Amino acid sequence: MPTDEDSLRFMRRAIELSRVHMEAGEGGPFGAVVVKDGQIVGEGWNRVTSSHDPTAHAEVVAIRQACQRLGTFQLRGCEIYTSCEPCPMCLGAVYWARLDRLWYANGREDAAAIQFDDEWLYREVALPAEARRLPSRQLLRDEALDVFRAWAKKPDKTPY
Repeated sequence: MPTDEDSLRFMRRAIELSRVHMEAGEGGPFGAVVVKDGQIVGEGWNRVTSSHDPTAHAEVVAIRQACQRLGTFQLRGCEIYTSCEPCPMCLGAVYWARLDRLWYANGREDAAAIQFDDEWLYREVALPAEARRLPSRQLLRDEALDVFRAWAKKPDKTPY
């Protein structure tokens, strides 16, 4: 567990990344760092507009970098510091990466006040598929289940 002083330093780095890269025109005002054993192992900032990638949020970028550096797809033993409370996509990435703890500075309401309002998405994903705005339809389930059955029987799979 980091000391209070360490936590402040890591959060200040996430905030610094958000400012520097926002001012450089690389994306929105968001930054994140992944920390393991008191060391930053991944840094990210919002690169949505500069990389033409809607998934290039600060948290996702930092998680990807940390995983590459550590040679793993799970970040147990790590924490993430982010300049803003994560959107639903990033929160999902934090959970999938198995990070031990999430620290954030600005809240969802602060982001909404500058036109980064994710509240609609939080509400939308909680709805059953048929009630969502995005039309969806299931196709070829039986064919796809064959692949799942093969995965279930695969002796050399890497579970996650």
